[in-house]
Formats: sequence, structure tokens, C-alpha cells
Amino acid sequence: MNWIDFIIVAVYILFFLGMGFFFKENKDSKDYFLGGRSMGWFPLSLSTMATQLSAISFISAPAFVGLKLNGGMKWLTFEFAVPLAMIGIMLLVIPPLFRSGVVSIYEFVERRFSASTRLILSIVFQISRALGTGVMVFAIALILQAVLDIEYVWTVLIIGVITVIYSFFGGMKAVVWGDAIQMILLFGGLLICLFYGWYLLDSQGGLDTGFPVERLQVIDFNLGVGKGEEYGFWPMLIGGFFLYMSYYGCDQTQAQRMLSAKNEKTIRQLLLANGLLRFPVVLVYCTMGLIIGGLVVKAPDFMAEIASVTQKHFPQEAINGGVKADLMIPVFIVKYLPHGFIGLLMVAILSAAMSSLSSTVNSLSAVSVEDFFNRGKKKLEHKKYMFTSKMAVIFWGIVVIGCSFLFGGSKSTVIEIINAIGSVFYGPVLVTFLLAFFSKKVNHIGMNTGIITAVLINLLFSKTIQGIFNIHLGFDVFWIWLNFTGVVIALVVAYVVSALTKVKPKSAESLKFRVKKSDIFSKEVYILVTFFVAIIIFSFMVPQLFGK
Repeated sequence: MNWIDFIIVAVYILFFLGMGFFFKENKDSKDYFLGGRSMGWFPLSLSTMATQLSAISFISAPAFVGLKLNGGMKWLTFEFAVPLAMIGIMLLVIPPLFRSGVVSIYEFVERRFSASTRLILSIVFQISRALGTGVMVFAIALILQAVLDIEYVWTVLIIGVITVIYSFFGGMKAVVWGDAIQMILLFGGLLICLFYGWYLLDSQGGLDTGFPVERLQVIDFNLGVGKGEEYGFWPMLIGGFFLYMSYYGCDQTQAQRMLSAKNEKTIRQLLLANGLLRFPVVLVYCTMGLIIGGLVVKAPDFMAEIASVTQKHFPQEAINGGVKADLMIPVFIVKYLPHGFIGLLMVAILSAAMSSLSSTVNSLSAVSVEDFFNRGKKKLEHKKYMFTSKMAVIFWGIVVIGCSFLFGGSKSTVIEIINAIGSVFYGPVLVTFLLAFFSKKVNHIGMNTGIITAVLINLLFSKTIQGIFNIHLGFDVFWIWLNFTGVVIALVVAYVVSALTKVKPKSAESLKFRVKKSDIFSKEVYILVTFFVAIIIFSFMVPQLFGK
């Protein structure tokens, strides 16, 4: 990087600091954590996508497709269930949640079940999200350190402190608009890498016979059970459906954006936008991975540079001649792009990291304040609420940054743990909300038992957890199935235990909610179903389209 790149990064930092002050007027909790429920579908859609498509995706998805052993375009299978999950959330989850007027979605669980159920879900969310985001910050900081030779601590502080400052002052409005801007920057960076990579690949003689065949297959009908059986069509579709329904609908980080919308129509629009836009964005990620992976093969000095950085900063990865695939994009940016573009792409990576961090800090703050300080009949006064909220932002910012230091030393292991824990919990969390919306028979004892039982059994089936304790129980189940098993186990146990205990369930206004026939046959549902069919057909055609 030279002075042009550093000026671009500095302007970006100053802009986001200023944005926090621009949105600093927040009248109450609905303003601070829900943006006054005045947000439109466009910034909310970009914010929701920016939170999910993080810096890890910007770096790791192309690396998985283009360089990682046994990788390839099967990364697209992660997107198959998204349109269907958006329909499920649109019909079943958001209407009762939005009408309830809650800030923390776990407050809704207490109204239907008990305070204990609310606290179980709230604590699970806070621990897993803080650890997961801390690892994300660590991973990005370490990669930027390796490529740019900037001290790790400074990279973490740049990402963390700036994000906490604009989240502290601006609240949800600053987070949403910041995410929207960062999503635009991120996608712009993707396009720059895509077209510049193709130009360089063409200058190296181009592709003789298309991309490697083994990296082009998207759809594989394996069942995700057995050694090496991963990314199969059915596990990705079924497990992915429950994963995305739970993540987008029942995770505070995502649901908080929907609760910030002006009305339910706005929510339907943002869910439609997410259902339609995610696949094209990820397709750009994957195509960029193929192109830059092809450049690695054509340009030996490119691979040599990746190997050199791996040897210097990740010696464990370099054992037996291995390279760290995640370095492919950062090394490409620094080695091949002209100055100015380097600064823009570094800003794009920082943007993606800050987007995930700001969303996490804001949501963790909302949950901790609402679930631990503003519960019960006696509510916090306005001044005390705002003070507590802003202190919570600082607290969680420090915790997440601290996690990046504490757990960074075992990056890949921790990332696997976080992914496994996320899948362990997504199913039971989704069931908790669905039963809160629709079941009159499940009581809090059955629900609590269902959550705990499903989590424990999922932990037993998790290959990652087995690896931590150096045990192997004789079966291999692809982790995405845990989202499905969590739903089934929690559902069955909740009903059985509720029937046995005979404790009368709490009544709730939510049980008056019913899905309307007009919603089921709405234009949004038709569009998303059609789009789902289209992406499946397209995925079958990928080897022919990219193999020429």
C-alpha cells in the first residue's frame, strides 16, 4: 500500500466516525435499538445481507471455490434453501413478532413460556454470537496483518474501536445505514476483483479448456452421512431451510432489522429482496474464486507468494507443503491491483468485518438490556435506559474484541466449534418460537426440556465436538443436518414432557395469530418459489456454462 491507499482508508474511517454523530439523536429504546421503527426496505435489505455476507465470505468463499482442496462451486448449495426459508419467515415468524412490539425477541418467549425459557435462549445467543464474531475479527485481522505487515493489535483496534464508536452514538440507524454502505463497497470490491482477475488471466493466456471439471460440480445427491459425505443436495436443502429460518427469523442479530421496519409490508419486501439477491451475490463470489484460482495455476509467482506468506505467518499450515487458501484474495489484491484499488479493496474487507461487528454489538446490547435490566413490571426510566444501553454497547465491544485475542490462537478449531455450536442451537431455537406462536399444549417445562435435550443430542452427533474431546463414536454426520435433528428432537420432547407434567401453559395473544390464505398465495411467495426452481436448474447447468 502507498499514500493513496492509506488516504482512502483514512477517509473511510473518518466518514464512519462522523456517521455515528449524525445519527446520535435517539429519543428512546425503540429509536436506539429499532431505529424508531421507521426504516425502509432498501437499507434494511442491504444491512441484513451485509451481516450475513461478511469479510469471512469475501475472503473464504472464493478461496474455497478456487484453491482449497476438495472445494469448488458446491459452495452454491448453501443458497438453495434461502428462498424457501424467506417464505417460512414471511408467513410464520415475522407477523406475530412484529405485532408484539418487543425489542428483544426473547421477551416474546417469556410471554408465552417463562422467564427461564427467555434467559436460556438469551444467554445462548450472547455467548455464541460474541465468540463467533470475535473469531471473525481475529481471522480478518490476522490475514490483513500477514498481507500488509500491519501489527495485529492495530488491525483489531481499527476494526473494533471505530465500529463501537459509531454504534455507541448512532444506535440502530447508524448500524443499518453503515451496513448498507458497507454492502455496496463489498459488492463493488467483488466486481473489481472479478473483472481485473479475468483481465489478468486472459493476459496469461486465458483458459485452454475451461475451469477444472472437479471444481464445477454444484449438485451432489449424497445424504451427508458417512466419511467425506458433505454438501449433498438433501442435507443442504433440508438442514439449510431450518438453519436460515432460525438465523433470519429467530436470531436477534437479524430479527432486530425486521423489527426496525416501518410495517409488515416493508418486512415482506426486504425478505423478498434477500431471497432474490443472495444467490447472485454468492455466485459472484464463486465466479471470482474460479477466475483467481485459475490465475494461481497460470502464474507460478502468485502461488509462490501465497506459499511465502503462509510459511511466514502460518507455519502450521505450511507443513507438508500446504498453503493457507484464505490468503488467495488478500495476496491477489496487494500483488496485482493498482494503487487506489488496493485501498478500496482493503476498505471493502474492513467494511465487511465492521458490518458483522456492528450488528453483533447492537443486538447483544439490545438483548442484555432488555433481558436483564428492563424486565418485569418496573421499567427503566428513559435516561437510565439510554445510559445502560450505551454502556452495554461499550461492554460488548470490549468483550468481542477481547474474544478475538483470547481465542485467536486456535483459529480453525474455534471457527469449527462456533459453526458446530450454531447448528446445535438453531433447530431448538426455531422450534421454541414456532411453538410460542402456534401451540396451546406445550408448557415451559416441556419447552425447556426440549431445548436442553436437543442441544445435548446434537452435541453428541457433532463431529467437531467429538474432535475436541478426541473421541469418535463411529458415525459421521454432516453438521448442517444438526439443524434438522434439533427441530425434530426439541419438538417431540416438548410435547411429550408437557403432556406428562400436565402444567397448564401460559396463554398468549400470539396464539390468536393465523396464517392468511392471501399471504400463502401472495406474489412474494410465487416469486420466491419460481426463483428457487430457477437456481436449482441453473446449478445443474454450471458445469456446462463454466466448462467451455
